[in-house]
Amino acid sequence: MFSLTSRYYGLPILKRKTKDGTEIAFVSRRFLPSGDEFDPLLEHRVTEGERLDTITAKYLDDPEQFWRIGDANEAMSPFELTDPVGQKIRITLPQGIPGPRNG
Repeated sequence: MFSLTSRYYGLPILKRKTKDGTEIAFVSRRFLPSGDEFDPLLEHRVTEGERLDTITAKYLDDPEQFWRIGDANEAMSPFELTDPVGQKIRITLPQGIPGPRNG
């Protein structure tokens, strides 16, 4: 139902019947993963006027994937990551994709 790049991909579709018998389908609740599940690539320092979608376009080449950066930084709202100016946000590999191990 959802594309592979959707934050809702793989979530179960649940159904509920109303009192009049109408069946309503909905996506089950999605929880934020732990930031520990992401291997970092770099840190980005937020500058004045930046938005999460433009930061995402710069690093992931797709502004609609802003939710991946939100997940990696354990942020529900995009505004948590761009306010205040000057804060650092983690740019990571996708959840569950391990980076190189030095050692």
